[in-house]
Amino acid sequence: MSRIGKRELTIPAGVSVIIEKPKVTVKGPKGELTLNYREIIDVEEKDGKILTTRNSEAKTAKQLHGTTNSLINNMLIGVTKGYSVNLEAVGVGYKFAVNGNKIGVSAGFSHPVEVKLPADLKVEAISNTEIVISGIDKQKVTEFAANVRKLRKPEPYKGKGIRYKDEHIRRKEGKKAAK
Repeated sequence: MSRIGKRELTIPAGVSVIIEKPKVTVKGPKGELTLNYREIIDVEEKDGKILTTRNSEAKTAKQLHGTTNSLINNMLIGVTKGYSVNLEAVGVGYKFAVNGNKIGVSAGFSHPVEVKLPADLKVEAISNTEIVISGIDKQKVTEFAANVRKLRKPEPYKGKGIRYKDEHIRRKEGKKAAK
């Protein structure tokens, strides 16, 4: 049996969980999230804990057991603490400009690239080269951060580009290593 799948999830104080057969809704101080799960997984609440079990021994049930448990855990964390990702722009002239629901990214192109911000995410500018993307849905926060990073990935020779705050870029020597 899946170690992650049989993990008991404790419901934090101030959070309510509503389980209707193929759907779990989690409401907390920061907002509300909903997950539709497959019928081959059973989700139940007992004594302030959430348990996931599989009602089939099919390969798909085994694969989704731990995944469903992790997604519910991410929802519990999201509605209480929230998620955030820090991005930084490294390079001469590389910067971010936050304008309402758009982020202007200057990353070595001939024009600044504008990225539209999803409605349920927030972006804070720490400086003109650092931003913090935050929200309650882990998947949306990390996907949006990856899409912004994808505009100009860090390159291994000079390290220029958009990277996560704690990311380490493995550097290469370049032409002088060939001699």
